Amino acid sequence: MRKLGAACLAFVALVALAAPLLSPNDPGVTFRAFLYAPPMRPHIVGPDGAWRRPFVHPLRLVSRLEQTYEEDAGRAVPLEFLAGGKLARLSDENAGPWLPLGADRDGRDVLARLLFGARTSLGVALLATLAALLIGAVAGGLAGYRGGLVDDGIMRLAEFVLVLPAVYVVLALRAALPLVLPPWAVFALMAGIFSLVGWPWVARAVRTVVATERTKDYAAAAVSLGAGPGRVLFVHLLPACRGVVATQAILLLPGFILAEATLSYVGLGFPDSTVSWGVMLQEAANVSALSDAPWMLAPAAAIFLVVLGVNLVVQDRPPE
Repeated sequence: MRKLGAACLAFVALVALAAPLLSPNDPGVTFRAFLYAPPMRPHIVGPDGAWRRPFVHPLRLVSRLEQTYEEDAGRAVPLEFLAGGKLARLSDENAGPWLPLGADRDGRDVLARLLFGARTSLGVALLATLAALLIGAVAGGLAGYRGGLVDDGIMRLAEFVLVLPAVYVVLALRAALPLVLPPWAVFALMAGIFSLVGWPWVARAVRTVVATERTKDYAAAAVSLGAGPGRVLFVHLLPACRGVVATQAILLLPGFILAEATLSYVGLGFPDSTVSWGVMLQEAANVSALSDAPWMLAPAAAIFLVVLGVNLVVQDRPPE
């Protein structure tokens, strides 16, 4: 199961990196004639039952008021592969856009927004995770190595942050800052807030390992050979924390993805002009997504896949 979880995470990372190639349309382009258009499924069997190269039937608007569509079974537009910098696209551009996962309320390609949104959501989560690991490792290392008042001060601060409800702390910190910010500022701000909430988990784990390792012979030998406190801590003791740091990283990452989705869902995250999984879920909340446009819930499925992959990796992780 651990390999399955790693495969899920690798798949999500790969499609995020390959978003420009995999996406048939630009995520910001609107197709006004295709509001809430359903997914356009590729076919390989023609009306006569014969096998054909992959093709799609263009959509035809049935009711503009109800935004209902049907496939034009009388037309078959072949797909062409690895053309125009895209993995697959319609061979006839006049047939309209190809929307493999349908369109949203503004007629934007849901698949394109899902792929490019992965870059934003995963980027925030990765940056926040790295920052939390750095702060937590240094703070926990100092607490475990120095002990005494330093240990008490750092651990009391970490425990104070840990006892606070993380979701409400994140919401309160973000709400206390300006609501209208450029996307890059929102990105940095969210990463900073998440790292401030996440570092105590890392610090507590690292502190336990360092406090144990500093009493062992190799640490005492390094001191006897003239190594200073900084060298002993960063060269000899912190490397022994690689296992717990890796575990904390794969636990924090899905939590930060969910936190980004929560902030964007309540309107405190990225603006609508910046695509992310949280922004897409906020848009899905404005429609009866489960009944009228279930394809709008694609980012929820992507978040579930990431969380499932992390849980499978952690569940079957061998003991240190």
